[in-house]
Amino acid sequence: MKAWTLLCTRVSTGLLLLLWGAIKIGAPDKAKGVSEKYYGGLVSADEIVLLMGIGQIVVGLLVILGLFRKYAYPAQALILGFGLFAIWQYILDPLGMYLAADPKPLFFPSTTVFFATLIMLLYKEDDQLALDNKLGKS
Repeated sequence: MKAWTLLCTRVSTGLLLLLWGAIKIGAPDKAKGVSEKYYGGLVSADEIVLLMGIGQIVVGLLVILGLFRKYAYPAQALILGFGLFAIWQYILDPLGMYLAADPKPLFFPSTTVFFATLIMLLYKEDDQLALDNKLGKS
């Protein structure tokens, strides 16, 4: 049961990165808008948006497949952690009562995805359905 749970966690968190990457490549203006609003324009340049999109797609695919987990899981944790850091005020105040200017309760699940990735890192050896394990490269 643990292996199937880890598989589902890999697929769902990896799909999130695929989705984010696809948005950056397919709708870069939307990605730039998010960057302007939540990242202070730090990642708004066309080249950065494209590279981040490609990177997120690659990491997402590796996570889904369970390949190169030694590198893919920490990369995913960094990507998700960076995103979490950018919206910290909405995480601490999802209802917009104290820190956040307006309520954003839909940002709160970002914590779940981030911690799911940390769980995947901790239980990497138990993920018997990952391709790394199947190929003997855990």
